[in-house]
Amino acid sequence: MTNVSTKALWTGRILSALPILFLLMDAIGKLVKPEPVVTGTIALGYNENVILPLGIVLLVCTILYAVPQTSILGAILLTGYLGGAVATHVRIGNPLFTHLLFPVYLGILVWLGLYLRDPRVRALVPFRSKL
Repeated sequence: MTNVSTKALWTGRILSALPILFLLMDAIGKLVKPEPVVTGTIALGYNENVILPLGIVLLVCTILYAVPQTSILGAILLTGYLGGAVATHVRIGNPLFTHLLFPVYLGILVWLGLYLRDPRVRALVPFRSKL
């Protein structure tokens, strides 16, 4: 496996930190269950009793992603979680760029950050500069 340059490593860490911080905030909101989270979840068509389990799942997935040894597993699990968010927004007909694609944007940041900071991912997805 090739080494990652310092520039790529720090860029990857910063790009990874953005979804980590957002998803941790989202998970904690689901665990604490303030009124906006409850009303938002109900508006998405879910019962209030799914908020806590969703928060636990999101917290575990995000922690797995944040830990370098388990970051690939965390990215895979977060991709599934974010895919569920996309499906939810499609189901209720939310706007494309603001609601429906937001989980896609987060998923891109998750994988781009991981690609830049982890040589294992670079080995799996090699980009060639010459044909």
